Amino acid sequence: MSSRTCRMPGRMRTSEDKERRVGVEIELSGLSYQKMVSLTAELLGGEARETSRYVSTVTTDLGDFVIELDSEPVKDLDLQDPRLPESIRELGGHAMDIIDAAAERIVPLEIICPPLPFSELPRVETLCDRLHDAGALGSREAILYAFGLQLNPELPDLEPATLVKYLRAFAALYEWIKARHQLDISRKFTSYIEPWTSKYVDKLIAEDYAPDITAFMEDYLQENPTRNRAMDLLPLFSYIDDGLLRRHVKDARIKSRPTLHYRLPDCDIDNPAWHFSTVWNDWVVLEEIVANETDLNELVMLFRNSRKLSFTNLTTSWKDQTARWLESKGYV
Repeated sequence: MSSRTCRMPGRMRTSEDKERRVGVEIELSGLSYQKMVSLTAELLGGEARETSRYVSTVTTDLGDFVIELDSEPVKDLDLQDPRLPESIRELGGHAMDIIDAAAERIVPLEIICPPLPFSELPRVETLCDRLHDAGALGSREAILYAFGLQLNPELPDLEPATLVKYLRAFAALYEWIKARHQLDISRKFTSYIEPWTSKYVDKLIAEDYAPDITAFMEDYLQENPTRNRAMDLLPLFSYIDDGLLRRHVKDARIKSRPTLHYRLPDCDIDNPAWHFSTVWNDWVVLEEIVANETDLNELVMLFRNSRKLSFTNLTTSWKDQTARWLESKGYV
């Protein structure tokens, strides 16, 4: 399984002249928890230590990578809890072995990377390739698997105009990206990949839309007061104004960070044609469009027109129109 190249966007640094970073979250199966921990430590040249049941930290030169079973009930399970009936506690380790074996088959294992400089992403590419070689499985393996690969890219700055550009580009590219990276039917039935509401998209792409940061947050939260979006803005809003966010959403799982939370793509790691870079490089297409104001304005205008009744829109999907436009502009 040969690696491809992780492309880099033109804007690599923040307004504070620091290299931009990205968090990566990878869900998969096919390997035991212990095998996943030992392989990750070996491939990253790190030292692993168990921090709690089914949660380990691999300390590397890039920071701490967390490997965990993505199920709070299983991670927190304790058959020696005195509150349980004695008959259950007597089952002890035998019951836990059975539960562990079942959990590792149906609950995803997750690798949570520390915020990584963009230039270090080839190491994630190599890690995914090696996990594939070791037998890791992704979403296509079974209908009950709904594994994702999530990106948390740091923004170059937090100006409202910049945020509007990123969101407009994502809204316009959504159908194209979804067709390329949302492959598995099991995730299509979950609520983690819902698009923004149509009413919000109409407001976002209106020609005169130029809100300040408070209006920008209010507009979004009134229509999308949930984490369960293909592009989730709640961590970013917590970072910008947590008080305003909590007036709309009360969810302890929201973590404050100056990033977008892009959660649409599947993890298709057992597919030989799939690579981490296949997901990342399409994100870079969005970055390049955001950086080219002329092209962004043209794409948004075309997207705005695609939402109107016309012969073109009746005979050609917006996904196909997007693909042709990207190819004509040299983005793909």
